[in-house]
Amino acid sequence: MTVTKNNRGLWDVQFYYKDFKGKNTKKHKRNFKTKREAVEWAEKFILQQSKNLDMTFQSFWELYRDDMSQRLRENTVRTKDYIVELKILPYFGIRKICDITAADIRRWQNSLMKEGYSQTYLKTIHNQLSAIFNYAVKYYDLPRNPCTQAGSMGKGKAEEMQFWTQEEFETFVEFIKDKPVSYYAFLTLYWTGIRLGELLALSLEDFNAEEKTLSVTKSYQRINGKDVITEPKTAKSKRVITLPDFLVTELEEYTSRLYGMMKDDRLFCITKSYLEKEMSRGTKLSGVKRIRLHDLRHSHASLLISKLGAQPNLVAERLGHEKIQTTLSTYSHLYPNQSRSLADQLNGLVEEIDEEEGDGDNAGKT
Repeated sequence: MTVTKNNRGLWDVQFYYKDFKGKNTKKHKRNFKTKREAVEWAEKFILQQSKNLDMTFQSFWELYRDDMSQRLRENTVRTKDYIVELKILPYFGIRKICDITAADIRRWQNSLMKEGYSQTYLKTIHNQLSAIFNYAVKYYDLPRNPCTQAGSMGKGKAEEMQFWTQEEFETFVEFIKDKPVSYYAFLTLYWTGIRLGELLALSLEDFNAEEKTLSVTKSYQRINGKDVITEPKTAKSKRVITLPDFLVTELEEYTSRLYGMMKDDRLFCITKSYLEKEMSRGTKLSGVKRIRLHDLRHSHASLLISKLGAQPNLVAERLGHEKIQTTLSTYSHLYPNQSRSLADQLNGLVEEIDEEEGDGDNAGKT
């Protein structure tokens, strides 16, 4: 390793390390304020490249994040950043990752559980830490994931899913008609079940009045004060949703008001924050219970299942779920009546067989 002062009075460091192919590679990093900073940076870099887990959790997190940022959506990485920096690094940051035990994880869990966070949020925090250790196990030969040994905390989903009935939605939406963009945005969310980011990314060309369809091909994020259009959540999220006639009419009315609009312009030039305020305003005026914006998606699923008896595969396709198991696990509580109906149909099959056998027994009798 060579550390030298450059003509700007700052420090440069040069060294060799083995890359992922095992080849000696030269690294040159410039403009450190002090010689000590240059040496520390070089030593940390070499540790990260060597698969030596005798490094701090902070250093390993940086390595993990750099890899994941190439594979995950920007907004997903930002969510990881927020959770790790606020809830994990303050506790584990200076610890060597190879020294963190299941007992350490339990103590960390207990400290968070005292903070009064929701069960779903606790689960989310734990999953982020566990994902980092899983990465260390898979790619850096950490013997085991201490999170698995410690056990999880929190719950994967809320105790009770919130949603609006059709009557509640129709009551609510009457009180926001004074703002057309709010009215049509909430109509679209409730009657299609699309995600909020998918709604905010819709452009004029995505709405086909003749075919009575809405094409979902992208998602909207607000990142660092800028509008960012990204790929949708999963491959199955790209889909074409068929629309009921009344919603086609409503959207035609809305788009007719958007004078001078280009085909690739966003249909709803609003933000999540705006719709949350409108949700609060509408529920306060209407007296309808307050739910989350995402619960409009659950409301649509409830409508499809409870009122229309839609099968899980059709619900999954319409909602853009990657796997039908997601639909079944999320909305299993909405299917009990269909389970009873299926059982009754099976009873019917057995009764038909019994009747046929009875007829056969009596065939030769006078």
